[in-house]
Amino acid sequence: MSATRVLVLNSGSSSVKYQLLDMSDSSRLAVGLVERIGEETSRLRHTHVESDTTREWSGPIRDHEAALKAVSEELARDGLGLDSPELAAIGHRVVHGGQSFTAPTVVDDAVLAEIERLIPVAPLHNPANLTGIRTAQTLRPDLPQVAVFDTAFHTTMPESAARYAIDTATADAHRVRRYGFHGTSHAYVSRATAKLLGKAPEDVNVIVLHLGNGASASAVRGGRCVDTSMGLTPLEGLVMGTRSGDLDPAVIFHLARVGGMSIDEIDTLLNKKSGLIGLCGDNDMREIRRRVDEGDEEAQLAFDIYIHRLKKYIGAYYAVLGRVDAVAFTAGVGENASPVREAAVAGLEELGLAVDGELNAVRSDRPRLISPEFARVAVAVIPTDEELEIATQTYALVGRNTRQ
Repeated sequence: MSATRVLVLNSGSSSVKYQLLDMSDSSRLAVGLVERIGEETSRLRHTHVESDTTREWSGPIRDHEAALKAVSEELARDGLGLDSPELAAIGHRVVHGGQSFTAPTVVDDAVLAEIERLIPVAPLHNPANLTGIRTAQTLRPDLPQVAVFDTAFHTTMPESAARYAIDTATADAHRVRRYGFHGTSHAYVSRATAKLLGKAPEDVNVIVLHLGNGASASAVRGGRCVDTSMGLTPLEGLVMGTRSGDLDPAVIFHLARVGGMSIDEIDTLLNKKSGLIGLCGDNDMREIRRRVDEGDEEAQLAFDIYIHRLKKYIGAYYAVLGRVDAVAFTAGVGENASPVREAAVAGLEELGLAVDGELNAVRSDRPRLISPEFARVAVAVIPTDEELEIATQTYALVGRNTRQ
């Protein structure tokens, strides 16, 4: 019996998202979520895809080890346990790989040490990712654990895009540069866009707009990222649900000196109390659009600021690429908010960008074009699939190692 299954784990500080996929046909066998780990009211939701059955469980789940044991038990109930010989590897989402990791990597002690060394530039994410890996190792020490890095896709950026214009020695000493994030999504969507156009990825230039509660843009030339909006951390770039995105760095000095705010208070303000929620009190685009339709001026301004920033990045990345074959919208807002897509390209007709109103209004979970038939630049909606991308990269790596 060949081992073709990959378990994908996305470990957060108090949650574990998981999917079990069969890479012989890229099908999903099970999906689930454990949340509120460490609380009395922890919850587990597990779906067995083939039978279309969902089980939910609530109660205290002490830590990530207990969470993964609970996941293992749920999988075993469906005959999909972690002890199955069909399980080829476990793939882990790791947010920050710095410059060290440019591709998926089989985890060993040196890899764990480097992920840990990068904690200062990803304090919210890398510790949780490490916990997930170490816990999975205790459950299946014989199984390859593969780290797939959010930053890896962006390591192809030229130095002119990756460097900040600060003292080079200081930047190098503290690893200050633009790394980018959402890389698995940008990689998947850029390739899926090329496929939708009937072309090879190396023949297509794409602007990818990953618009969720976190949001980022990338310029992809011939399948390689040449620029992206997030930087040292996920704070830079587009207006997001709770993050400010781009702002004058002196705002921080001003808030500290004049506002008397501490560094931690400013960090919380910019990461958790800014963006859409800071502008209008809501970070759900559906609610913001409802308020806009009712004439709410605060919500309208928040929407306008969001679109203004998005449009600036489309124009900037058009200039970076020189030739654009497609603009692809993805993630929760990008895939579902038709007013965002329409507003983002409005007025860009001279750049060959336009949206067909009827096509844009269609709701679908499939890749599709929403631009007029003979538009010079395609506008696409591409549902992202980060779990499939992680599983694909994990299985490809394990397969290469096996053949070697």
